[in-house]
Amino acid sequence: MSDQNERLTPRAREIVAAARDLLEESGAEKLTMRSLADRLGIKAPSLYKHFPDKSAVEVELVAQMLDESAAACEAAEAAAPGSLDALTEAYRAYALRHPHLYRLATERPLPRHALPQGLEERAAAPLTRVCGGDTDLARAAWAFAHGMVILEIHGRFPEGVDLGAAWKRGARALDR
Repeated sequence: MSDQNERLTPRAREIVAAARDLLEESGAEKLTMRSLADRLGIKAPSLYKHFPDKSAVEVELVAQMLDESAAACEAAEAAAPGSLDALTEAYRAYALRHPHLYRLATERPLPRHALPQGLEERAAAPLTRVCGGDTDLARAAWAFAHGMVILEIHGRFPEGVDLGAAWKRGARALDR
């Protein structure tokens, strides 16, 4: 994330990278300042020179998720302009590749005040464009995509169901 590279010191970026690895391997429950310090081979108080608390580290992870999912959706939009199907496929694929990061970023209130300016808007822009600027429709489409992917991540669908068909049917229902 280029904005993160500008905002964070090299050591802070290293801490966030280690936090991301720990999160992706073990989930948010295992991401603590102590486990992060252990991963880096330092004492936990050393982390506080770079981040005031665990929430500040998590904000950086949420920003990474928004930046990366925005890039995935922008690429899908470029490859298939105007296709809600393409956007939902890209969104789903990203979330399923990074389920712990996705959950961290979406299962709690969004820390808007601490995110880089314009990042949330950038993440929403491809979907808003595909929805013809209709923000209500874009929100409904995002709610569909989020609901589907979080249920999939949590294993809430029966074994063997054709989720690809359900995704396509839902996108068609929302497509203008």
